[in-house]
Amino acid sequence: MSDANQRQLRQEYKDNPPAIGVYLIQNVANQRYLLASSNNVEGAINRHCFELKMRGHRNKALQQDWLADGEAQFRFSVLDTVTLKDDPAFDVQAELAGLLTLWQEEMAKTRGEVY
Repeated sequence: MSDANQRQLRQEYKDNPPAIGVYLIQNVANQRYLLASSNNVEGAINRHCFELKMRGHRNKALQQDWLADGEAQFRFSVLDTVTLKDDPAFDVQAELAGLLTLWQEEMAKTRGEVY
């Protein structure tokens, strides 16, 4: 890869940072779910998928349901993302924690059991 290509790819990465937000992994067969947040939502979802497929997920109950019910019974979705602001006082982590709390309260009202 040429230096120009590398510079262009680096610049594109800087111009398009990974999405920061809250995501959901739901077993539609039994309505159990995992709700979490990440500074890189796509990366976190990819990690969960990889761990589940490799039979090494850190959440043993989720892994057992994945093996019992199959991949087709699971939905992965991004529920909300943090909109970055130019304000130097803007606290991304506080905003993310607030979003997660908001979604935890919402999910507690409408969804099934938590993994």
